[in-house]
Amino acid sequence: MLRFSFRATLLASFLLIAGILGAAAVNGWLALEDFAKRSRDSSATALALTTAVQQLGERTVDMERSARQFVVLEDPALRQRFAVAHIEAVAALDRLDSVATSGFLALPDARFSEALATWRQAADAAHAALEGKPDAARLQPALARLAELNGRLAGAVRSRIEEDNRRQLDALDHRRERLAQQVLAAIAAAFALAGLTGWWVVRPLRRIARGIAALGEGRFDRRMNVGGPADLREIGHRLDWLRLRLADLEANRARVLRHVSHELKTPLASLREGVALLQDEVAGPISPRQQEVIRILDHNARTLQERIEHLLDYNATLFDARRLSRRRVALAPLVAAVVEEQRLQAEARRVTIKVETVPGQEAPAVLADEGKLKLVLGNLLANALAYAPPGSTVRFRLGDGPQGVAIDCTDEGPGVAAEEAERIFDPFFQGSRRPAEPLRGKAGGSGLGLAIVREFIVAHGGRVAVLPAPQGAHFRIDLPHAR
Repeated sequence: MLRFSFRATLLASFLLIAGILGAAAVNGWLALEDFAKRSRDSSATALALTTAVQQLGERTVDMERSARQFVVLEDPALRQRFAVAHIEAVAALDRLDSVATSGFLALPDARFSEALATWRQAADAAHAALEGKPDAARLQPALARLAELNGRLAGAVRSRIEEDNRRQLDALDHRRERLAQQVLAAIAAAFALAGLTGWWVVRPLRRIARGIAALGEGRFDRRMNVGGPADLREIGHRLDWLRLRLADLEANRARVLRHVSHELKTPLASLREGVALLQDEVAGPISPRQQEVIRILDHNARTLQERIEHLLDYNATLFDARRLSRRRVALAPLVAAVVEEQRLQAEARRVTIKVETVPGQEAPAVLADEGKLKLVLGNLLANALAYAPPGSTVRFRLGDGPQGVAIDCTDEGPGVAAEEAERIFDPFFQGSRRPAEPLRGKAGGSGLGLAIVREFIVAHGGRVAVLPAPQGAHFRIDLPHAR
């Protein structure tokens, strides 16, 4: 099976389209040339017939005048003039016969041929009436017959020319309609070919774009199958190879993370056990200064243990984000449950939490994994409480957004620096702006809460972003509507 490259496909398509349109143009040009040639031939034949009929009529008038004068005067010169006019009239009649029977405007009518023969007979009869003693009784019917035959011949030629003109116009109309049909068919074929080529080329490009987006979102479980031109298929193979490499690197990273975490937890547990024994004065009494050192050791050991647990939780979150149990979830009750769970922390910092809906809109619902969405909202609220100053307000606003259901979470803390708006969702990243009054007992966040938010939201087909705000931080989650 032939496999064309992207360039060869476009070139072949352009050539085929140009060939189709060119063929229609050439066909139209040939039709126009044929019509012009037929028109020229018809005009030349019509001119020859008209000239012959005109000459025949003029010579017939000369014959009649000379014959009538000869009957009265009996002058031999007048009879000679009649004979010359007769010869010229017969010559015109022969030209008329030749053009009428073999020219473009052929007159195959038997009555026309009969009229030519009758004209010759009448002319011969008139010529015979002038031989010797002029015979007016024989001459007069012959001359009248010639005039009548001239009228019949002129009428036949005129009718034939008019008929040919009508035929030429009908042929022109037929050719115009046929040419219009061919042009429309050529244009339709060109558009169909262009559409087919575009579909054949654009479809793999869309697959490549979706594949790249999946790689960027960390989804390595779906094989990239790209069709179309050969070079696009090669790009698809390369992207699939990259997918496998990234999946392998991700698996190695998770494996190393689990191994390091496990190796750290064992000595850390021993360290905490030793600190606990020292605090209980199992090894003997200790001084107040030694107690202070032991408290520092215990605090840092607990902090280190929390960081290790966060690493393990984040690693499990990355794996679990690809497994969603979707169902229709009403957001208002879910947000209320999250707020209730963190009510004590809010009261401890004297922070008010408000849940609002857009006036005039129904409470939105989404198709989501309720447990994971609850964790997302909990992380957003915990982040807002950590940075909100005492006496301030944290707001959840639910409503319809430009991309589906919008969930806005705002606080009145230091906010997020504009240059950190994208990096704030990266794992282990901590913003430069710190809360004025940190939570008691916290040595600083792990930098994983917002990363988990992004992983779960992306897995649901949504997006999360930091929006500009005059005061504090403004996080927005966009999720598809429940269908």
